[in-house]
This record gives sequence, structure tokens and C-alpha cells, in this order.
Amino acid sequence: MRYFLHLAYHGKPFVGWQRQPNGMSVQQCLEDCCSTLLQTPIQIVGCGRTDTGVHASDFYAHFDLEAPPPENFMSRLNKMLPDEIGVYALIPVQSDQHARFDATARTYHYSVGGRKDPMLSDRCYFYYYYDRIDFDLLQKAAETLTSYHDFFTFSKSRTDVKTFECDILRSQWTQEGQHLLRFEISANRFLRGMVRLVVGMCLHVSIGRLDLDVVKEALQTQSVYPNRWSAPAHGLTLVDIKYPFLS
Repeated sequence: MRYFLHLAYHGKPFVGWQRQPNGMSVQQCLEDCCSTLLQTPIQIVGCGRTDTGVHASDFYAHFDLEAPPPENFMSRLNKMLPDEIGVYALIPVQSDQHARFDATARTYHYSVGGRKDPMLSDRCYFYYYYDRIDFDLLQKAAETLTSYHDFFTFSKSRTDVKTFECDILRSQWTQEGQHLLRFEISANRFLRGMVRLVVGMCLHVSIGRLDLDVVKEALQTQSVYPNRWSAPAHGLTLVDIKYPFLS
């Protein structure tokens, strides 16, 4: 039987979702706790591979199990897990339904603050040049992405993907108060490090450090524009995953 886990996590203490040799990942933590609780080795497949320090308020993962889990599985699992991981639901699915490959859309939020706020320091990036941001340029930079489908320009140099194609469904900035901006981007898939590179591009365009025409040319020629900058991880949160078989 295959089960989906619906969960959330605060990414600060982890080296990302995927198992890594250099520290504890969310995947390893879940696998270790589930294996102990179910008394059998459990391998868990996630809906994506968030980087070190990135958060997720809506995340799905799947694992296979021959016998049904105990009735108190959820409460016992949450008790074993650290405070930074919370599991919301255990959902029986078909044996061929896949947490990663069957997701039809993913949405990320990135928070940028103009005032140093200790209460948001691990979930919002304090941008020193906030007062210089031209919001119209910021929005134009974001909306430009919806006209393209190949995003080699916003991929990390070391990646093993076979295609750089992504369908951007939404890309926009909103003002969330006097000192807070939020970027929202939705797509069928994202490349490794893509969203943070996009945020860095938008911010640089908005303060005049980068010409948007240079970015457009790079997208058209599938090249890398000069002085790319990746925004820090802690401002990024995966907030929504869509599946055709989950409401």
C-alpha cells in the first residue's frame, strides 16, 4: 500500500529536504522516525528538493508499506519528530501515484523586508536597499518570466536535469505592508535554485543594478547574464502543491 504524508517544516536546522552526507535533512529525519515507529526500513520520496534553510508550509511525500500503520501512527510520529517538522495527514493512495512526478503545480513565496525585524529574521530576507526598489520595475521583471518556457538562465551550473523547460503559471510581487514585499511564483516544475535566482534578478532590476533587456536577451539565447545573484534561502517557502487526485 502506498501512503502520502502531508507535512510542513521549518528549514533552518536542516540541509534541505534530500539526504546529504554533511548533515541532517528533512527526508532522513522522517525516514529514521518512520522506520523506528513501523519497525521496518522506510524510504520516503518527496514532492521536491528544497535547499538548505528553505521552508515548506505545504509538502507531500510518499512511502510504501505492506501492512496498514497503527491507528495512533500520526500522533506517535509527531511526538518523535523535532519541533521543526509537523505531519498533518496520512493519505492512502493508488500504488502508482507519485509525490514528485504527479504534482501538477508548485507555488513558492519569497518574503523581502525593508525593516530589520527579529521576529521575522528566519523567514524574511532583510534587504538593505529596500528603499531604492522601483516597484514597477520589480513587477515587470517578474511578469517577464511568463513569456518564456526554457530557463537555463535561472538554473544552477551543476544540475543533472534533462530539460530546462518550465511552465510559469504566475509570477508577481505584492506589497504586504509598509515594510514587506512578497513574491509569488507558480509553475509545473522548478529547476534547482531557480526561485532564489529569479528573486535576485528581480531585486537587481528594481534598483537599477541590472537592465531587464539583458535578462530578456539571456532568456532568448539561453545564456547566463553577468553578476547573477541568488537571494538567501531563509526568505523562501514552498506554500502549495497540486495533485489531480487530491482536493
